[in-house]
Amino acid sequence: MSTVISAKDIENIVAKGGDVTKLPADAILTPSAKDLLRDLARHRPAATAASAPVAAPAAASAPAKQLNSKSPKSELEALFNSPYAQELKEQICEMGHRLWKRAYVDGNGGNMAIRVGEDIALCTPTLVSKGSLKPSDICLVDFEGNQLLGTKKRTSEILMHLQMMKKQPKAVATCHCHPPHATAFAVAGIAPPTCMLPEYEVFCAVAVAPYRTPGSPEMGKLVADLVDKYNTILMANHGVVTWSHNNIEEAYWRMEIIEAYCRTIVVASQLGRSPNTFTGPQMKELLNIKQSLGFVDPRYGMKECELCDSSDWRPGVACQVPAAPEAPVVGLDAEAEAAVKAITDQILAQLKK
Repeated sequence: MSTVISAKDIENIVAKGGDVTKLPADAILTPSAKDLLRDLARHRPAATAASAPVAAPAAASAPAKQLNSKSPKSELEALFNSPYAQELKEQICEMGHRLWKRAYVDGNGGNMAIRVGEDIALCTPTLVSKGSLKPSDICLVDFEGNQLLGTKKRTSEILMHLQMMKKQPKAVATCHCHPPHATAFAVAGIAPPTCMLPEYEVFCAVAVAPYRTPGSPEMGKLVADLVDKYNTILMANHGVVTWSHNNIEEAYWRMEIIEAYCRTIVVASQLGRSPNTFTGPQMKELLNIKQSLGFVDPRYGMKECELCDSSDWRPGVACQVPAAPEAPVVGLDAEAEAAVKAITDQILAQLKK
């Protein structure tokens, strides 16, 4: 079996005067170990004939043959234990540790999944803190939620992740947790106002899903119904779930961005002034950038004057697009109306004689 080398192992090799350029050819490096090797390479003296620079390790490539839930168990086991899967497991653990350090999860809360085949995915286990998550904890499931491999039981909320992946074929990775400020909006059942920070507008497209029991098929369906046009879903009275068409780190980034955004607008609403918002052309430019990155958003194709609707939550926020002029009232002019009245009065007077 291949040796897994962590950043701590690299540090021990360096401390003992070892050569980090001579690691085993089949060694599996954790993301933090790769980062450390890159740092060491950048700070090494110029290479000599007897001393070659440390090369940044290449990422493990996906299998040439895409597997599915009906593939032979031996092939599924080979995938699950491959350098490719090991690297994805390490990424899940790294994101889990970040979530825990930022207090986006508590207890054993939060869960993640990464698609690794036609209808199979790696996912986090249940009842394990994301702060202590290890690669050996990760599970392999099919898209019906059946656990195929892994020593620990898969997360109880896996059906939501899988329903999202089934509904949105672009979804490669999903991340769910409970960042406090964003979850406060979820508890209130409202999406944050728009058109105030570019990072939020480019990376996130936010909607609110009604509450259902966590882990239930109904909860998964309500979230999945939104993923065609939104990549960040506030789950009412529960938390937040995001998806990415690139990798699990990008799904995690969306958590950082929406939490920072929600915290910022709550503070801004307490300053006694109406926050500045983007103009229609400014917002259109951000959406063009967003679309070029392949991110979803329901506002593509809208007119500029329709892009900044903050009417669902009003801490003094208003779109800077000028309001359309009121349509003129169609009717008789004053002189014509006076003439009609005079004629009517004369007719009524004649009838009374």
